[in-house]
Amino acid sequence: MSEGGRSMDVTIIIDSLPSLLKATLMTIFLAAISIIIALIIGFFAAIIRILKVKVLNGIATGYVSIIRGTPLLVQIFVIYYGLPQIGISLDPISSGIVALSLNAGAYLSESFRASILAVDNGQMEASLSMGMTYSQALRRIILPQSLRISIPTLSNTFIVLIKDTSLVSVITVTELLQMSSLIIAKTFEPLTIYLIAAAIYWVLITFFTTILDKLEVRTSKYLVR
Repeated sequence: MSEGGRSMDVTIIIDSLPSLLKATLMTIFLAAISIIIALIIGFFAAIIRILKVKVLNGIATGYVSIIRGTPLLVQIFVIYYGLPQIGISLDPISSGIVALSLNAGAYLSESFRASILAVDNGQMEASLSMGMTYSQALRRIILPQSLRISIPTLSNTFIVLIKDTSLVSVITVTELLQMSSLIIAKTFEPLTIYLIAAAIYWVLITFFTTILDKLEVRTSKYLVR
């Protein structure tokens, strides 16, 4: 590559970084808000299915089945383009958050359910024999242990969610991938810009993976085995 080409690439990188980093904040925002909502949805869906609450159990089971059985991209389109036909209109960011939250929540509900069922039944029986009610035993004994068991899966879901935020670019949410496309439309340098975006995704995911791995190690020693 000529000096002029290298100089142009460096200039493009320097000029593009501020916009890409700003868009990265949107990516983090989408992932953070979505995982919080997904945790709430997933937890209650899991509890409903474990306790087999009438009517709600069927709704929760159907929700998990539909979300896990359809692509996230289709879910984004249904929420953003389909819901306005029945009078529900959401802006692109809200639509993206709803889609990401519902999608992650379905997978988290299965993780929560599996981790709760993984706790030895003898602990529930022992708690009940000590005079605790079922809800007290669930809240004080079973759930704390199940949460620790589910941390690896929760961590993986969050990492996947960060990457899934790129899909909301199709509804014009200006996150990292969308900003990359906008810059490419001006610079005509797809290789350079997409490599920068890939590097930012890698740094972001490596950073959160390191933090979540440390959390997993710290909590694993408290597990009852």
